Amino acid sequence: MRDFVLATGMILETGPVGDYDRRLVVLTKELGKITVFARGCRRPGNKHMAATNPFCFGQFKLYEGKTAYNLVDVEITQYFEELRTDFEGAYLGMYFLELASYYARENNDELELLKLLYQSVRAIINPNLDNALVRAVYEIRILAVEGTFPGVPAGRTWLDATVYAVDFIVNTPIAHLYTFAVSREVLAELDTINEIYRKRFYDREFKSLKLFAEMVPDRP
Repeated sequence: MRDFVLATGMILETGPVGDYDRRLVVLTKELGKITVFARGCRRPGNKHMAATNPFCFGQFKLYEGKTAYNLVDVEITQYFEELRTDFEGAYLGMYFLELASYYARENNDELELLKLLYQSVRAIINPNLDNALVRAVYEIRILAVEGTFPGVPAGRTWLDATVYAVDFIVNTPIAHLYTFAVSREVLAELDTINEIYRKRFYDREFKSLKLFAEMVPDRP
């Protein structure tokens, strides 16, 4: 009898395979980042068609193959449907997915990363939050989650409010991360900090970030 695995996670990316299948990359709480094949999900009327798109969050029932997992069933609890009509939010969200995928590893404990990603995409669809601040918070906290955030860069003077904001972003529980606002001056300094650390820590250009910059040229 085949053993099944249950995993809670969010779909980071998808791609077509053959005429009717999809290859998914899923960030899960239990298994880290995994590859999942969804057989036949692109057939008209297939029950998994809507549930195998990026951003879908829920519980995946899988069985393990030689090199990847295969989808048996899925129960999606959050589709993030708001991003279908919010182009700025969708492009920013794709950047969040790509950055999470950059760090995530198979068979690694990625619970904190998954929590950060989920709460950050929720923040994007919150009309009361500024996407520029959401992005600044996500970029700083993901470095902290991965244990690589070195603190506020030395060699220049920062506003006290900026230093306080960074400390809050790094240390507050993720569930309460998006519960503050900052001035435009502080936001500009947070963006500067993130620009410094993007150049230091990342060995590639993120395609989704480039698309976001083209889509929203007035954003940091």
